[in-house]
Amino acid sequence: MPSLQLKRVYEAPEASDGTRILVDRLWPRGIAKDKARIDLWLKDIAPSDALRKRFHGKPEDWEAFCKAYAAQLEGEAAQVAVSELRERLKGGPVTLLYAARDETRNNAVALKAWLEGQYGKTVL
Repeated sequence: MPSLQLKRVYEAPEASDGTRILVDRLWPRGIAKDKARIDLWLKDIAPSDALRKRFHGKPEDWEAFCKAYAAQLEGEAAQVAVSELRERLKGGPVTLLYAARDETRNNAVALKAWLEGQYGKTVL
């Protein structure tokens, strides 16, 4: 069964990562594209700039962020990106890459939770 895992983009790539997909709207600071070993950059699956800025530095607003982000994920462009992500999962493990320092409250964590809620852990 394919697995969906999360990892900071600054961590070293590993063979077990499978397909490495960046799920941030902005390119991570201080990392060269060749060293990042990113297979796909799904900007359209990332939170909007407005939502990202509203949440940045406010971990107490986590629930509100997740709710607003879930609504954005229902949009047309995001759904195309979700389809691409699910297609990649059919081929093996996928690692969602993010740049945030907070490893428990970031868009990749929210995205994975949303995907599991929509499709279940067995479908992913």
